[in-house]
Amino acid sequence: MTTALIADDEPLLRERLRSHLARLWPELEIAAEARNGREAVELFDLHQPEVVFLDVHMPGQNGIDAARSIARRAQIVFVTAYEQYAVQAFEHGAVDYLVKPFDEDRLADTVTRLRERLARSARGDNGGLDAVIDQLSQELRLRAGSRGWLQWIKASVGSSVRLIPVEQVAYLRADEKYTLVVWEGGEALIRKTIRELADELDPERFAQVHRSVIVNLHQVAQVNRGPNETAEIQLKGRNVLLPVSRSFVHVFRQM
Repeated sequence: MTTALIADDEPLLRERLRSHLARLWPELEIAAEARNGREAVELFDLHQPEVVFLDVHMPGQNGIDAARSIARRAQIVFVTAYEQYAVQAFEHGAVDYLVKPFDEDRLADTVTRLRERLARSARGDNGGLDAVIDQLSQELRLRAGSRGWLQWIKASVGSSVRLIPVEQVAYLRADEKYTLVVWEGGEALIRKTIRELADELDPERFAQVHRSVIVNLHQVAQVNRGPNETAEIQLKGRNVLLPVSRSFVHVFRQM
């Protein structure tokens, strides 16, 4: 029986992919599911699946970094919300990709290609995967901005537009279709998602600690351990506690 690993930080998308695969490829066994790149690599080493579905954008270690670690040891399918990422390289057959929201017909094509590669014993020959990973990494860097990490956040405050220096930001929190920016001068809502901001902010200063929260590490006073491998962050000079989910506790293990 062929085994697979699904890695995506969104539970509903993992469930949807698993459900479609159960209909299209009944012989496939889902050996494990991961919520981020680091967990994907750990579970891959534990279960050694033949196929890995990797979300490109995941908190902490993203899908590209995880793919570098897995490399030639499995057939990799990238899952992304951005079709422009290395589409030409994908079409050359090095690996396959799914664009969110994917449909069952597109997944059926992927399943067919995976079966053909496994039948040819292609495992062990990555067919140009290294080049695809390099191209994806370059695309991610370009998306973050050709001038480097985000330096300013543009926000509407009352009737004016405010340029907020990122070093003044204490934390960012998802608020439906918006993101709440909390900084030294107050609060504001911006039309940019947490996922987009996670790609644009310097990881040496900012860390995603929950699917809905990014925190400025320079603003952290202490981290309080909680139940079930969770935690809470206490910020300097602020009477607010921010949640740290299980998927992100590793951010503070080395601090």
